[in-house]
Amino acid sequence: MPATDSPAIIVARFLKSSNYTETYDAFIAEAGLPSDAGAVSKGDLTIEQLLEEKKTFDLSRDFEKLGLESEDDGKGWLKPVFEAPEHAQRVSSLPSSSNILSVAVHTMQFADGEMPALFATSADRRLHILDASTMALQASLAGLQDSPMLSCVVFRRKHLLTAAMSGQLLVSNMDGSTVESRRDHTKYIVRVAVRDDAIEPLIATAGWDGKIMIYRPSVTTSGEMSLGDPKVTITVPTKPEAMIFIEHPDAQQPILLVTRTDSSFLYYYTTESEPRLLGRQNLAPHSNAWVAFTPSALALSPRDPTLVAVGTSTVPHMKLLLVRLLIPSYDQQTQPTSQPDRTSPHSDPPIVPDTQSSQARRELALADRESAAIQIHCTTMAPQTAYSTPAVAWRPDGSGVWVNGDDGAVRGVEVSSGKVVCTLLGGHEAGSKVRCLWAGRVGDGEVLVSGGFDQRLVVWRAGVVDVS
Repeated sequence: MPATDSPAIIVARFLKSSNYTETYDAFIAEAGLPSDAGAVSKGDLTIEQLLEEKKTFDLSRDFEKLGLESEDDGKGWLKPVFEAPEHAQRVSSLPSSSNILSVAVHTMQFADGEMPALFATSADRRLHILDASTMALQASLAGLQDSPMLSCVVFRRKHLLTAAMSGQLLVSNMDGSTVESRRDHTKYIVRVAVRDDAIEPLIATAGWDGKIMIYRPSVTTSGEMSLGDPKVTITVPTKPEAMIFIEHPDAQQPILLVTRTDSSFLYYYTTESEPRLLGRQNLAPHSNAWVAFTPSALALSPRDPTLVAVGTSTVPHMKLLLVRLLIPSYDQQTQPTSQPDRTSPHSDPPIVPDTQSSQARRELALADRESAAIQIHCTTMAPQTAYSTPAVAWRPDGSGVWVNGDDGAVRGVEVSSGKVVCTLLGGHEAGSKVRCLWAGRVGDGEVLVSGGFDQRLVVWRAGVVDVS
């Protein structure tokens, strides 16, 4: 008997459920199907469901915002000497097999000098450190944390900062020896962001306890560091999803850009001891839905510090947004961070009474400005569910963005057009979840690193990509 989702079975279900008895009997006889082929059980696919999904897909395409195509503008999927990664190399030097949770490449100071190192964390609580050029295993630190690590970053090319599902933030040396341990979160630490400023470095952590902690580490002349207590605490009403540090263009002060669950906004926070919510930017300004999507992943363009790639939680496929940041004025009166959706009771009353029509015009003008800031709004066709973890990574030349998916593929989206021009297959098992991505240059070559729930760590080296 054919598969339950085969065209013949779906047609048989339609004929039987519609009581086309004679046509049904003739069809199953000619198609060689059993007499009960048209029986419909719970969860079976039907023509009606296919048509409904097609209507939903067509409707979503109407809301896409693609770029203008031009072969001569120099902004397309660029192909320099080292072209986009294609050739998959599965790393076989890991001492254990476990789901890969995070990947990143950082330049580190080793005993014999500096070199780019690949850091990969896995579900068995290991941190694997590899030579990013040769993929030779340098170390595999077991039991570094008391639970699996969801994020690993490097500070001053010397210290490792690992964030665990237990809520612990650990500072350690390259050999795994502990420098300092903090447990200021009560649940998962899902993100760690670093602003390595020479005068005032900042380290931010975001946890599922609804809190964002900002530390101001002290560094001695010999390079030793101390985190100390968090200097800033930001409480958000839902779980934080992504965050990155940016610099305010006028005040030259650090700003923390935050997204959170069940909110389609970007939130701009100051990093002062008393943090202020400078403002927020809606990524679905003309949507009448209460929650359109969650911006689950953020990545700043390597070429433009005001352009950010946003991977969304939309199902069944991830949508990618390329958004121009509308950074609010640094000195304006803002809402207190404990009440982000209410105006301050101490703010001065407006000189001119605010009418309903003037408020509506102001809100429409703001929505139009936020809509214009969304340069690309496209469907990546990367399948995902409500439990997926979207990941995005820029190509180092800024011409494209890589996105993960739950089908074992990594897709490349062209920045200028918003089209998927490259699909990398063969590295991960078909149908498996690609959990994390990192993209950049190692030496003279462009490299993409992906880790998945098929327990594979894959390095995609530069090669020729078919963009037909």
